[in-house]
Amino acid sequence: MKRALVKQHIIETASDLFYKNGYNRTGINEIIKEASIAKATLYNHFKSKEDICVAYLKFKNEGFVEDLKSFIDTKTKGKQKLLGLFDFLQSFYNSKEFNGCWCINTVSEIPKSNEVIRKEIIAQKEALILFISNLVQDNLEGYTEDESLKIAKQIFILYEGAISESHLQENPWPIQSAKSICEQLL
Repeated sequence: MKRALVKQHIIETASDLFYKNGYNRTGINEIIKEASIAKATLYNHFKSKEDICVAYLKFKNEGFVEDLKSFIDTKTKGKQKLLGLFDFLQSFYNSKEFNGCWCINTVSEIPKSNEVIRKEIIAQKEALILFISNLVQDNLEGYTEDESLKIAKQIFILYEGAISESHLQENPWPIQSAKSICEQLL
């Protein structure tokens, strides 16, 4: 296998394991076994488990953002694009592999002092807020950039709460409730 393909295979394998079982409950040897690679191969691509975790977070986020943007693009301009965030979350919840937010799951398992992983998670969350802010700016009239960002942060909190609670409750009612509150906010 070519080097880039091997690295991608390791990332995908680790991503499946981290998302399904958790970061702390997934060991390096399990990743090596599941990926059918040698330990040296893994360490040729990644210096540490932390590096694999950052690659996992980026991999999950890239696919999620791509799917989210494609989904939102199908919605009618206006409030429907913003409410579409919760429709997307509902479809994510309904998928058989749903196990909550990979960022929230991971940050709950790492020590507060782990700045490398924490910075990646914060960057992903800030990018989602910016995406929502741009949706507000492009789909609702009369809002300044600052006002759009303020609304985006409120929608973000609803979104994050909905994903966390739907995972905890194993029920979609938090998503439906968050969508309803968002509709009132808009």
